[in-house]
Amino acid sequence: MLDRLRFKFNLLFLRMLTPFMPGSTHVAFVGAGSSRQLCNHIATLGPRRVLVVTDKPLRELGVSEQAVAGLVNAGVAISWFDGVLPDPTYEQVDAGLAILKQDNCDVLLAIGGGSVMDCAKVMAVRATSDEDPHNWEGLGKVKHDGLPVYAIPTTAGTGSEGTAGAVVKDSATLTKSVMSGDTMLPKATALDASLMQGLPPHITAATGMDALTHAIEAYIGVWERGNRIADSRAAVKLVFEHLPSAVVHGEDLKARESMAMAAYYGGMAINQVFVGSVHALAHQIGGKYGIPHGLANALILPHVLEFCREEAEQSLAELAIAIGVGEEGEPASQLSHKFIAAVRDLRTTVGIPDQSELLRQEDFDQLAQQAADECLGYPVPRLLDKQAALDILHKISEQPA
Repeated sequence: MLDRLRFKFNLLFLRMLTPFMPGSTHVAFVGAGSSRQLCNHIATLGPRRVLVVTDKPLRELGVSEQAVAGLVNAGVAISWFDGVLPDPTYEQVDAGLAILKQDNCDVLLAIGGGSVMDCAKVMAVRATSDEDPHNWEGLGKVKHDGLPVYAIPTTAGTGSEGTAGAVVKDSATLTKSVMSGDTMLPKATALDASLMQGLPPHITAATGMDALTHAIEAYIGVWERGNRIADSRAAVKLVFEHLPSAVVHGEDLKARESMAMAAYYGGMAINQVFVGSVHALAHQIGGKYGIPHGLANALILPHVLEFCREEAEQSLAELAIAIGVGEEGEPASQLSHKFIAAVRDLRTTVGIPDQSELLRQEDFDQLAQQAADECLGYPVPRLLDKQAALDILHKISEQPA
């Protein structure tokens, strides 16, 4: 009962806060070669020195250098931090921040997936504040201006290029925390699908399911704001139409561009209404076991949809019609079941398993409680309690219950 009261209070607070949140705008360059357009845009602003934030594999493959060619050709001074690992930690943020300060950089350009972009965002707000960043954990707690961040995503999944939030992992507790603030939104992004054509199939599949999760959670959220309905519905359609081709035919530029747009739309949607129960649980198993975020979401998504199907029935029915697995006039209950079945089928089609061998039952009690606690801050159609989280953990585990 107490948790439900806290949940209702949080929703009321968010509803009251929403109209007073400052507006955010940014620029998106779209299409093959758009990374050069973004670099030219940055160059015209006259930065003192740009810190390029990326990871070692992308730099070794030459993807990062390809992406910053426009800056190099424009004569912009750049420094590099390529120490970002999956699920960035506060230590990684501090390591990049040290280079930023040492080289007197005043702009950050993130090139990579969600981990890279999230790390750059936190570095940007750390650069202008001496406050303990743990104090920013939660929604909307970053109030001060940071250094400007620009983003070139190399995966089509997190949509972090279009959000004002980031996720950081505490290496001591192995927990992931969300922090957000209007000033963390990248100033501009380039959705350059040509940089994504070499992405391996399993990463393409997992990141694509991440984009789908964002879109669905935004669509079934319990309050409306801005354009999230149109953004999230568009993202869902794009994922169902193009993810299988992007996985099987990695060089299919149309499929890659469509998935880049799906991730971006999904990011913009959750930027308006946050995420939900899938993320509340995925953050726990990702932090504990190192399961990639997109894969964690894919494992959990159908189970959460089943859990809240009745409460989200109408929204799920609308999505079933949008992706063509149902027709107008069918009962909403039937359509909602069809949509959840379609999510499961898509997951199987792109090669993602139903379960993970990494989960350990001795951890489930703590993980379930942490997921239930995190869910209290999200506008979900049905509150995920500890027992429901436990049930889902058992379902996605290869160990017998």
